[in-house]
This record gives sequence, C-alpha cells and structure tokens, in this order.
Amino acid sequence: MTEVNRKIHVVGIDSYTFEDLPLKLQDLFLKTENIAIPNSYFEKIKSWSKNDLEKKKSFFSSNSNIELINWLSSQKTDVILISRGDPLWFGIGRILLENFSKDELSFYPSRTCIQLAFSKLKIPWQDTVNVSIHGRDSTKLVEVFKARPSSLAIITDSNNKSLEKIKKNLSELNLIDFYDFWLCEEIGFENENIRKLNLKESLPSDISSLNIVVLTKTKRNCSNNLDNIPLFGISDHIFKTFDDRPNLLTKKEIRVQILADLELPKNGVMWDIGAGCGSIGLEALKLRPNLDLICIDKRIGSKALIIENSKRLGVKPKFIFEEEINTTLNKGNLSSFEKPNRLVIGGCDKKTKLQIINKLSQDMGTGDIIVIPIIDIQTIKELKEKLEHKNFKTNLNLIQSYKSLSIAEGMRLEPNNPVFILKGKK
Repeated sequence: MTEVNRKIHVVGIDSYTFEDLPLKLQDLFLKTENIAIPNSYFEKIKSWSKNDLEKKKSFFSSNSNIELINWLSSQKTDVILISRGDPLWFGIGRILLENFSKDELSFYPSRTCIQLAFSKLKIPWQDTVNVSIHGRDSTKLVEVFKARPSSLAIITDSNNKSLEKIKKNLSELNLIDFYDFWLCEEIGFENENIRKLNLKESLPSDISSLNIVVLTKTKRNCSNNLDNIPLFGISDHIFKTFDDRPNLLTKKEIRVQILADLELPKNGVMWDIGAGCGSIGLEALKLRPNLDLICIDKRIGSKALIIENSKRLGVKPKFIFEEEINTTLNKGNLSSFEKPNRLVIGGCDKKTKLQIINKLSQDMGTGDIIVIPIIDIQTIKELKEKLEHKNFKTNLNLIQSYKSLSIAEGMRLEPNNPVFILKGKK
C-alpha cells in the first residue's frame, strides 16, 4: 500500500481564542499553510494568522460539503481542518473517514458543547442521551422522547426551526411538564447565555443561531396541581412510574376505553389486578369516588407507586396489595362485601387470568363486568370461552390509535401498540 505522507489535522475547538489552544496545536497552526475553516466562524479563526511569523496562510471557507472533500484531496502538503468540539461526535469526522484513509487523518478533539453545557448547569451527564437534528430529520428524536430518558441533550439546527419542532414534539407527546427545558446559546464562547424556558409561552425572539438544548426531568410536585387534572382522560405524564418499566402504565388511549367498558357504577367494589402504577383503578376512583378500590400487583415497588399516584389524583384505594394475586385470593379476611362488581385483569399470564375468572366470577352478580386488556392474540379464544362458560356476554375490540407528530415535511402519524379489550358482562 502506498505510504501517505501528507496529513489532514482535524482540530476541535471550544473557543475562538488562539491562546486557548494547547501549545502543541498552536505550534501546528503556525507551521501549517493550508487551513479549512467553517464559514460560520471563518473570520474569527482567520484572524489567528496575525500570530504567524513563519508562513503565509491559505484559508478555505468550508461548508462541510463535497467542495471541502475535493479541496482536501487536492492538497499536496499537510492541512488543518477546524471543527467544533469533538470531530468524531456528531461532527465532520465520520464524513472524513468515509473519504480518506485513517493514515491520512489525525483528530484533536476538544470539549464538546454538551460537556460544557452540563458543567455550567452542574448536572451529571453520564446517563444523558445525545441526539443531533442538525442537518437530520427528527425521527430519532421522537423515538428518544417516547423512551422518556432522565436527561437529553439535543444539537439543533438554526436553519430548520429546530426549537419549534422540539417544543411541538414535547407537546404532542404530553411531555411539556415532564422536562425542564434549558436553552444553551454560544456555549463556551464570549456571548454564552443559558436560560430555562417555559414552553407554555412563546419562544424568545432573540435566540442565537448557535444553540443546543438540554432537557432534564423536572422535580415539579404534581400532587399540588389537582385543579389542573381533568376528571376523565388523564394524561400519562401525571402518573409516576419507573422510566425503565413503561408497561406499568396503561396509556390514556387504552385506559379511557377500559373505563368506558367498565360502565362504572356510583357504588360498588372494583378490583384492579396487575395494577402497575394504578392508572386504571385510580382514574376510575376519581370518576366514582364512592367505589371501593382494591389494587393488586406483584411487582416490587408497585404499592409505593400507587400510593404516590393516589396523592396526585386526590383519591384513596381501600386496599393495595403488593403480592401475587393467588396470595390475595387465599386471604381469609376478604369478606363477601369485597367481592368485585367490576374487575380488570391485566399484567399476568393466561393461566393466571383463567384462575382469576374461575375464582371471582362465581360471586359476581347480574350486570357485573370483567374487562381484560390483551396483547397476546393467542390467549383471546380461551379467555372468551371461559367468560361465556361463566354466563358472561362477551365482546372484543381492537384499539389501534395513532398520534400526530411534527417532522420536517409537516406531520406524520405515529402508531401506538395495538391492544385487544375483551369485555364480559354477566
């Protein structure tokens, strides 16, 4: 293989001041004749040539496009390409590696804008999810939003109204109150400005084109905002859950259908089995405060979640059991008064669901209702037959909802996971 003699030195900067470069890179700049600089700060870096006493400089204004690649390829001697932060982190590095051999390239990263932003905010960032929508569509950003990470850093693009898109996506996904929104402008430079924005208000008009966004999970106390919680159709973000266990929450679109199918009475007893964070039962209790609600979930931490969400909604279940449903059913102190008039069965396997129907349906009276949300289509037939064998009239609905999300081209519909809802009424 032919030995490569010339080098492309890719130098990351986090300041427009020559003296902020390490001495090794100052010396490299002074000795190198051909230098490519992004046009957005071409004049600032070009002024460094006043320090050069050895060679006359030849500067190339870069748009990070094919013209830059052609210019670099045409150079016979060493060149410097100025970049921001770390060239191999959402930077020009990937493009260079696709067009030149590794032997030709040398990288000199500096601190990234994200690293600087978190240091200014004094927030740990080892678990932060980083996304760039600079010159990219927002598909990846939407996917990350749906996972609801505890902190998120976004490299924006002033040419495609990034901030408006971020704000709109957060609103569409009901995450406006989930995050604190930090706008970091010209981070690390002379006109640095960091401010926390209220996304329920209009964006400021004086935003620098050189900006990034940091989102951190809010510590706002939802329990103090009972007046802002609707009676029906409560937004998902109101409920506390575990970020790494999204299945603890029944999404609003499914929850409202389940609550409608339950035909909630003014008085009676409701059992929510596999309650997760309590979203179904607690919203039912908010609609019908005189119900006696029993929540059961075997997962560790579920009781604490249900208690917290009860406070947020201003309701109080009669019992919360953090245990296997069979343990609950075998308790000797469950009186006939506590047998369900309304029963939701979720969060357990088919065998357990069949056992629950066998155990509890015998004490349910005419007009009482069982609702079972199902994602495994293979279980539907047996559960439906079991309900019918126990004298329940059944019907089955498939709920497939879509949510509109803003993208560069306008709008797209994002599907939620389909759920079958099996209802039995005695």
